[in-house]
Amino acid sequence: MDGLDFQEIKKSELENEFTIGAEYYGKKYVESISVVKQQKKTIPLGQMWILATDGDHGSPDYQESGVLYLLSECVKEGYIEKAKCRYITEAKNRELKRSCLHPGDIVVTKTGVYFGKSAVIPESIPEANTIAHVGKITLKSQYNPYYVSTFLNCKYGYYQLRRRGIKATRPEIKLVEFPDIVIPEFSDRLYSAVEASVRKANTLLELASGTMELSAKLVMDSLAIGSSYAERISKALVSFKNSFQLTGRLDAEYYQPKYDGYLSALEQFETTKIPNEFDVLKNSGTDYAEGVSDVGVIKTKQLTNTGVNTDGIESYFTHETCIENKSTFVVNNDVVFASMGVGSLGKVSLFSYDGDKPFVTDSTLRIYRAKETACVLPEVLCIFLQSTIGQELIYRYVVGSTGIINIYDDDIAKIPIPVLDAEIQKDIAAKVQESFALRHQSKQLLEYAKQAVEIAIEQREDVALAWLKDKVE
Repeated sequence: MDGLDFQEIKKSELENEFTIGAEYYGKKYVESISVVKQQKKTIPLGQMWILATDGDHGSPDYQESGVLYLLSECVKEGYIEKAKCRYITEAKNRELKRSCLHPGDIVVTKTGVYFGKSAVIPESIPEANTIAHVGKITLKSQYNPYYVSTFLNCKYGYYQLRRRGIKATRPEIKLVEFPDIVIPEFSDRLYSAVEASVRKANTLLELASGTMELSAKLVMDSLAIGSSYAERISKALVSFKNSFQLTGRLDAEYYQPKYDGYLSALEQFETTKIPNEFDVLKNSGTDYAEGVSDVGVIKTKQLTNTGVNTDGIESYFTHETCIENKSTFVVNNDVVFASMGVGSLGKVSLFSYDGDKPFVTDSTLRIYRAKETACVLPEVLCIFLQSTIGQELIYRYVVGSTGIINIYDDDIAKIPIPVLDAEIQKDIAAKVQESFALRHQSKQLLEYAKQAVEIAIEQREDVALAWLKDKVE
């Protein structure tokens, strides 16, 4: 039996008469719950809450503004990614009273690729609501939500969620399974230290978001282009000679007057094109490797306006496969652009990573790597392509049906890129890099809080407190 992962479980040791799946009693699950149950004091999660429910099981109409509505991808380990949230009306929020979220509520993702992530609703979100894939837990006043949420994110909490989430197709945990999650109890000193670390992390994230927004504002203020171009004229008459014969396009969208407005405005500046400033690189291959984590594959879902999310990588290549594919590894300050996919096309992120794990992109993405002679900084290109103007000009060249859409490299090469004043570009780049640094500090604090909980479980509370104090001070 050497090399096999197996456990011998007596019938009397089964946790309940309904769960007899072999994976449920996998070694890592059995060992981790055993460690938790060996703690001096434990309590079932079900005894800690006032209310546990999930979100809206319907399909609300999203609004441009209103009450924040959390999708499962909004819930990260220890924080809420507001940029990914939607909005619903006040009336719909009142209708969904049971799933209404307030500061101090714990949210946990229950299903799918974002399974098992938990965060506390911060004071910066006074009211919100959520989808059915997210569970809501309101604790009794004597229990600390920051500690409980951090425990659920650490391996001893996540393994309990994950073993109950073993399903045929994708992980899913039901509300009836939450009460049996076992939580170890410690003193208020540990709870307060964990809470302080998580709160500080959330504050840094707010600062990072504000700094990134400021860099975007600098770009737009420098261009001084408003959205009024899109509103002035709703139709235009274009001759065949000046349309299809010239561009090969017959779709009306391509000839909307707003594009002429944007292009006329950009003519006030010195402009260039992406291929003049950046090498356009791409990768191929879909032969992902099971059970290895050699080279992470960045896909469109990893792209956000605040950078490439390297924490959510699910697909990997082996080093040998990358050599065979002649893959281009992503490096810091590469601009990563999504050239294909409904809901994905046009996404663009700047890559920033301080670890040593290698990453490549999948075939739907392009890598724009600045040439030595580039007069446009990658941070500025990224912000411009993310802007309303950049997105409008990108979508002008989109081809394909509603099922599959894409933009050709030759077409995105036609988009004029403004060459802003060098000092303004440096200011924009500095703010982008500052935002990345703040986000890194924030995620490090969240990781420290999680590790402190694990140390308290594996060693002692005083060891965890001393370790956490050394890390955060």
